[in-house]
Amino acid sequence: MTGDRPGEGEPAARVLYDMRPLVADNGAAAPGVVWRLAEAGRQLDANVVNLPAGKRIDTHTEPDLDVLVVVVAGSGTLTADDGPLPLTPGALVWLPRGSTRSLTAGAEGLSYLTTHGRRPGMQIRTGPRAADRRPTGSAGVAR
Repeated sequence: MTGDRPGEGEPAARVLYDMRPLVADNGAAAPGVVWRLAEAGRQLDANVVNLPAGKRIDTHTEPDLDVLVVVVAGSGTLTADDGPLPLTPGALVWLPRGSTRSLTAGAEGLSYLTTHGRRPGMQIRTGPRAADRRPTGSAGVAR
């Protein structure tokens, strides 16, 4: 692994993103992911997301990972299995794996940091051996 300073083998602690402009005026920020943790060797995934006023992230379930959400600007509503939760700056929300949720931004929009354990990368696995595969029909078979 390459460090951030010459001669070092491990990454150095550093500021990755300045959220002050987002906190000052999240309505001026681009919608969607405005920052993503992309450092090599990380064990964490994190994003800063800006959701414009009235916009929504549809209902979904995260089956594998717990997620932490920190509201940094604006307001909104998290609708979870237990009902709606108001979101305001400074709110720290735990979304346990398997929970179902949606997010709706309030009148000023909603900006938040989300973080969870890193998802494993895609893996190439070997399929069944040719002798173990059975034909599924006659499509593509030359006669």
